[in-house]
Amino acid sequence: MLTSQRKSLILDMLRREGQVVAKRAAEEFSLSEDTIRRDLREMAAEGLLRRVHGGAMPVSPDLPDFSARRTVSSDVKQRLGVRAAGLVRQGQMVFLDGGTSTAEIARALPRNIPFTVATHSPTIAADLEHHPSAEVILIGGRLYKHSMVATGAAAMAQITQLRPGIFFLGATAVHPARGLSTGDFEEAAIKRHVAASSAETYVLITAEKLDASSPCTIMPVSDLAGMIVEKGIQEERLAPYRAQGVNIIEA
Repeated sequence: MLTSQRKSLILDMLRREGQVVAKRAAEEFSLSEDTIRRDLREMAAEGLLRRVHGGAMPVSPDLPDFSARRTVSSDVKQRLGVRAAGLVRQGQMVFLDGGTSTAEIARALPRNIPFTVATHSPTIAADLEHHPSAEVILIGGRLYKHSMVATGAAAMAQITQLRPGIFFLGATAVHPARGLSTGDFEEAAIKRHVAASSAETYVLITAEKLDASSPCTIMPVSDLAGMIVEKGIQEERLAPYRAQGVNIIEA
């Protein structure tokens, strides 16, 4: 079997299962473990996957701090934010996660109907200072400065008292097998808690976050009501998410 063929099979396994176990891959492809491990090392050097003990995981997206991410605004995120804001209904409670994508939602929220925004992000709350029709509930707690959101027991207790109609979740990665993930354990717990308290959860996903995995799992893909994704992503990449009952909305 050619090297390119082996690597293609490894990538297929990674996309399908969210991980590659060297021993099992060797058995499935009728190859030696040494050959698989060598291929994994080369593919990691090429940036195609992330080596872990005994195999490989999908590549983790880079996690620049909030200030750096906030200076980068893209047309794609703006389009996703506008599409997400269009889902908000009169009288609804909306929970906005922290992050630059959800900041675009805050900027695009309708200004002609009343609704309530709950958030554990002081920067999101500040963006809504002059919004004419949005009531704002700011959740407090220990500030996780990397993402500028409140975490910890105090934030958990306050979120428990809420029942949002819709939660716009921020995630650094999404994978059909590994689920939604982020880089911090405490932040993942808060996101998971908000999702459990909300009637529906949507996530905004740009192409580089798709089929990737970060260290801390938030929730399975099947728990989502929908994913708002940029146009142009190949259907073969979206099909595994649709198969789990996720509504795919392109923007």
